[in-house]
Amino acid sequence: MKKRPVLWIVVALNLVVLVALAFLYPALMISPGPLVRGHEELATDCFACHRPWRGASAQRCTECHALADIGLKTTRGVPIPARSLKVSFHQELIEQDCMACHSDHQGPKLTQRSRRPFSHALLKAPMRVQCASCHAAPRDTLHLNLQVQCSQCHGDQAWKPATFDHDKSFVLDRDHAAPCATCHKNNDFSRYTCYGCHEHSPAKVRAEHLEEGIRDFENCVECHRDPRVEPEKNHGRERGGRSRD
Repeated sequence: MKKRPVLWIVVALNLVVLVALAFLYPALMISPGPLVRGHEELATDCFACHRPWRGASAQRCTECHALADIGLKTTRGVPIPARSLKVSFHQELIEQDCMACHSDHQGPKLTQRSRRPFSHALLKAPMRVQCASCHAAPRDTLHLNLQVQCSQCHGDQAWKPATFDHDKSFVLDRDHAAPCATCHKNNDFSRYTCYGCHEHSPAKVRAEHLEEGIRDFENCVECHRDPRVEPEKNHGRERGGRSRD
């Protein structure tokens, strides 16, 4: 029983030593990982960004990173070269919460992530629809000629998956990888037309379908979703079309 007070004293002394070491050498005692390259010079100065017991604060960040200069100038006021310039959007945030996206510690070697997923909810409402101000326009043939808002097909939680998958409606194979305006006139993607290419004239399409007994043929992609596969001859009848008999 007499040894218990001594044990508590030893435990208390150890805790005091640990707390003291955490204050004296925080980089060695409690650092979650090395700093990113831009902050390497602060590796032993944790309190440049952190406040005791309160963690990092946006106020500490803006003491070095002037809000108006983020993305445009370095912390020393040197303009960022145009070839590496990214459009600055930090001035369009609804609140200055740097830690919502940045940790600046590289973290465990297995992940090596110093930047957290960005939430578009942090942007002011008018900025959320200006996708191209931060994201370069996609270079694939599907998006190259689009002149519509990205939000028509993509959400602000993630670029993929998109809410619209063109292959589910019509497969854009090598013979049909045409500019969008070929089928969607005036960039109206709520409508499409198959007329105007090859033998696809209204009169010829009508004649060929009536010959097969198919009278419901206005919605082409209902039967012809994949141009490489011939639709069944009786498919139109199954959908309610009537034969000549």
